[in-house]
Amino acid sequence: MPHFWDGVVETLKILVLGSLISFSVGLVWALAFRAPTRFVRWPVGVVTEFIRNTPLLVQLFFLYFVLPEWGIQFSALTTGIVAIGLHYSTYTAQVYRAGIEAVPTGQWEAARALSLPYRRTWTAVILPQAIRRVIPALGNYVIAMLKDTPLLAGIGVLELLQRSRLEAAQTFQYTEALTVVGIAFIVIAYPSSLLLRALERRLVR
Repeated sequence: MPHFWDGVVETLKILVLGSLISFSVGLVWALAFRAPTRFVRWPVGVVTEFIRNTPLLVQLFFLYFVLPEWGIQFSALTTGIVAIGLHYSTYTAQVYRAGIEAVPTGQWEAARALSLPYRRTWTAVILPQAIRRVIPALGNYVIAMLKDTPLLAGIGVLELLQRSRLEAAQTFQYTEALTVVGIAFIVIAYPSSLLLRALERRLVR
């Protein structure tokens, strides 16, 4: 059980830090999509489509095994957090984009009529309404990230699954170890989904 709790802590650490990267970078991508010049929109579109259409495991291997050949090297945990955060940032970017486009046109027109500065229009009028609309969808991606954390075992991160595999390799009791891991993911994910549904109902009201 001590090894199990170490794995839980590591998994939650990956989830929290990866979510922060995903949400912040995704917002940057979404704002770049609305840049007035195509010289910003096109490169951002190419990068996000490339990241979104390649498997997360391939990206993990590239960051962990290829970048060190170019003199860029991080620990397995840092690499995993950055990889999962960047990968899901391309999905959250589309969520933010949909939320921004869902803000009524009248809100933009009202901001212009009040002569609000461009930055103030975004921070005080548009983004608060857009983010409130997309919080449930962002929460769903948090659960998806949780279920993808076992992929980080491929580069040696000692998260929940990897801890259980190492323990099972010593005791040859794979059934118990993997069953406990499956239950742990359910215990973490299911209450989270219930909270998201409650939050969605509250936001609708």
